[in-house]
Amino acid sequence: MARAFLFVLDSFGVGGAPDAARYHDEGADTLGHIAEFCAAGAADRQGLREGPLQLPNMSALGLMHIAQMASGSLPLGMPLPDRTFGIYGAASEVSKGKDTPSGHWEIAGTPVMFDWGYFPTDGDAFPPELVEQICQKANLPGILGNCHASGTDIIARLGQEHCRSAKPICYTSSDSVFQIAAHERYFGLDRLLKLCEIVRELLMPYNIGRVIARPFVGETPATFERTGNRKDYSVLPPEPTLLDRLTQADRTVHAIGKIGDIFAHQGTKREIKASGNEALMAATLTVMDEAEDGDLVFTNFVDFDMLYGHRRDVPGYAAALEAFDLWLPAVYRKLVPGDLVILTADHGCDPTWRGTDHTRERVPIMAFGPGIRSRSIGLRPSFADIGESIAAHLGIAPGAHGRSFL
Repeated sequence: MARAFLFVLDSFGVGGAPDAARYHDEGADTLGHIAEFCAAGAADRQGLREGPLQLPNMSALGLMHIAQMASGSLPLGMPLPDRTFGIYGAASEVSKGKDTPSGHWEIAGTPVMFDWGYFPTDGDAFPPELVEQICQKANLPGILGNCHASGTDIIARLGQEHCRSAKPICYTSSDSVFQIAAHERYFGLDRLLKLCEIVRELLMPYNIGRVIARPFVGETPATFERTGNRKDYSVLPPEPTLLDRLTQADRTVHAIGKIGDIFAHQGTKREIKASGNEALMAATLTVMDEAEDGDLVFTNFVDFDMLYGHRRDVPGYAAALEAFDLWLPAVYRKLVPGDLVILTADHGCDPTWRGTDHTRERVPIMAFGPGIRSRSIGLRPSFADIGESIAAHLGIAPGAHGRSFL
């Protein structure tokens, strides 16, 4: 039996991207800076965690070697293990931008070589003619926000006015996104999703990668909370991805979490929704029992990015990494001969970095399974090597980009 399990630890960069300066991210290092804060005691939070960052299972899978080769130094307080298990290396991104679709599509063998559209940082983010079209087609009295913002901050600031006025909160970031926050009760979840569909169509001439529905609940700024009903409306990848090739070969791609949204529901034969890393891992472990010969199980663990990276929450990110590390033995117990698991990331989101946006970094590659011998694959020139390794493992024809490391 040959099955593949691809787990994206969303935003878990390891520093050292060769083109980081182009994105004003030279020196960003998600893993390294979290470890540094933990070792210094600066990332401790009462009742959550304390002391140096503890990732024994990922360390045994080569994570410390990966950090050393990617950024040039070991994470503070995290020594090299006595021995390693499985294949380990780091990959650089060739896609333009540091967006979620770019990273995931390149992982799936399809780099993004075109320029995304972005909204300006000064003044109103969205052009007045676009706002007018949105309000007209969606029958809205207007919009709130119209700026670059952190999602949690703008909901706290404008949430009450939104509930009174029925004007959705529209904002963007340094990514190619148009985000819409609306209250599930006062505005309505169905109405929000329909609005996102309208905006997605209107944005096609602007080449914006995603429209993101950001529903929330609560009655006051102190109690406003985003729910698990987020939905991403992505453009289609520029060419067939690994997911399309597997589907065409009559294999099943089990897309868990937001994978289906990221790939615009193309090539995902089965989609399983779950909210939060713990629920995502529980769903993944269940699907591992159900996956058949030739299948791919593809999970995005979004909390690292959404809850901790963007919010610059160092102790939260550290605790989430430690929790994920403790789940890995349960993953290994589900494996049968012929299985392959790959752990990686789609970009960085250094919680110690300036701003609240993604950071351009290399990503880790940790591959393991029954019978896979330990070895380094060094620094890979593209995330696409990950997709091509899965294609080789599952016995389908190679794609146009990337090279298998198996």
